[in-house]
Formats: sequence, structure tokens, C-alpha cells
Amino acid sequence: MKDLARDSVASAEPVPAVWTGRATNRMQWLLAAAGAAVVALGVELAVASPWTSGIAPLLMSVIGCVAAGLLILYGTLAFVHVAVKVDSDAVEVRCGHMGLPRRRIPLSHVAGAEVAARVTPRQWGGWGYRWRPEKGTAVVVRRGEGIVVTLGDGRDFTVTVDDAEAAVLAIRDGLRRGTGTAVKA
Repeated sequence: MKDLARDSVASAEPVPAVWTGRATNRMQWLLAAAGAAVVALGVELAVASPWTSGIAPLLMSVIGCVAAGLLILYGTLAFVHVAVKVDSDAVEVRCGHMGLPRRRIPLSHVAGAEVAARVTPRQWGGWGYRWRPEKGTAVVVRRGEGIVVTLGDGRDFTVTVDDAEAAVLAIRDGLRRGTGTAVKA
């Protein structure tokens, strides 16, 4: 992890009152297209099925294709991008176009923040919202830089985001102003 100066004085620019950033993975759109294709296959089976072996196998095929396709669609579209917002009260992480899943971490529960120069899906077991007992929780939408927020209870929350250094400076600025009251580990 990359170490930044302890406060925002290291930066020539002032820290904004509200910092926002995001990370995007365009490759997820290919998986979303595959999910849409599976749903289309289910619809095609329902509409133009010449099956003569009965209604039960047809229903199972149609329902299976539509359900699998919708799961693939939601699972990929939910993690096409992640948006991170840091203000004077909290760090908020929203995934996908609907903003779900969402995680809001009050700065009063934050003990510190660091830049992770390289976060990879391989470290966390894939893309998406991940939990590993030895590492904590993460939202990984692409490989690259991210932030690691250390919570007051010692757990870590990692999220991939562009311009992670600015996010860490904003979090540290909020902690320095006194909004963070967590016990330092």
C-alpha cells in the first residue's frame, strides 16, 4: 500500500468538501450481453417451441433460461461501475446503475485510509462485492488502484476507484477535522 502524507498539506490543491470518484469495467458489458442472450433464448423457446415431449420440459427450459439470464444480467450490471463519495460525514460506496449494493461508512467508524496501488480480482476471488476473513470486505470492479479504509474495529474495506490518492486525502482531512472518533489501531 502506498503511504501518503498524514494530512492534506502534501497536496498543492485544497481538499474539496465533497469528493466523488468512480471506477468502470467495460468488460462486464460482454457478460451482460451474454445474460441478455440467455434470456432471449428462453423467450425464443417459449414462443417458437416445436417440442412434442410435453409441457413440463418446455417450462423447465424456459424458466431456467430466463432465470439464469436475469441473474447474469443483474450480477454483471450491478458491478459495471462503482461510485465513491467522501464528505464530512461518511464514505459512501454505490455499485451499478441502481446504486445497489450500497455501503455507507460514517467517518466516526473510520480509523484510517491508505492507497492500494494495485487491487486485482484475483486477490479477492473475482469481481463484485467480496468478503474474505483474512482481508476484510471489498468492492472490486476492475484491477488497478483503490482505497483501503481501516475501520475502528480493525477490519478493512477496500474499493477500486480512480484517483485513490485524492479519496484518501479527503478521508484523512475529514478525520483530521474531528469527525472520526474511532480508536486508532
